[in-house]
Amino acid sequence: MQVRKVFGLLYFLYISTNFFLLMIVVCPFIILSMGVSNEKDGSRISFWFLKFWAFGFSALTFLWFSSNSKSGIDTSRTYIYVGNHGSFLDAVALVLCIPQTFSPLGKIERLKVPVFGWIYKRLVVMIDRCSRESRDQSVAELRRNLNGGQSILIFSEGTMNKTKSLLNPFYDGAFRLAIETQTPIMPFAIFNSKEHLPRTDSLLLYPGIIKMEFGNVIETAG
Repeated sequence: MQVRKVFGLLYFLYISTNFFLLMIVVCPFIILSMGVSNEKDGSRISFWFLKFWAFGFSALTFLWFSSNSKSGIDTSRTYIYVGNHGSFLDAVALVLCIPQTFSPLGKIERLKVPVFGWIYKRLVVMIDRCSRESRDQSVAELRRNLNGGQSILIFSEGTMNKTKSLLNPFYDGAFRLAIETQTPIMPFAIFNSKEHLPRTDSLLLYPGIIKMEFGNVIETAG
């Protein structure tokens, strides 16, 4: 077990270094994209730089991501993506596997992460769950994105699942918003990111394939 921990520590330091170095490379381009274009175009251009970051991270760290996204997602439509969240690797999986630009809902605490926080501030709809005003503002911004034809993403558990349960209880915000805006839900499941990088013990990290699968679209019209 001691050898496993040493390997895990070295591997964790290696992937963390790649994570932040690649972020530093794409960060100026994302900031420029959001600054010189209108919001929708800026998000679309920034998304491709995020793709570059995610592909680079995957190739360098021997963490690969597979999905069935090409088989059933009509990218001409706007969706509310709803799924589980059990690992920091989920961010890479989502960028690589979702075939269109989207605005995720994320916790305001992530702004404190160096470099990552700069990008996070520009691409994520932030929420402070302790503040009613913040929650209302976040819902209004998500609704505005949907009305403008931009897909959004919400983790229905509200936070990263640190328990041994497959899922935590769901918040109803994503589903209420889907009905209110008459936007279809695209459910997804990330199966094993939690096993490759456990939130409770990062030193148990190991390389391999993280699998993500999209379900059938859930229509809300009417």
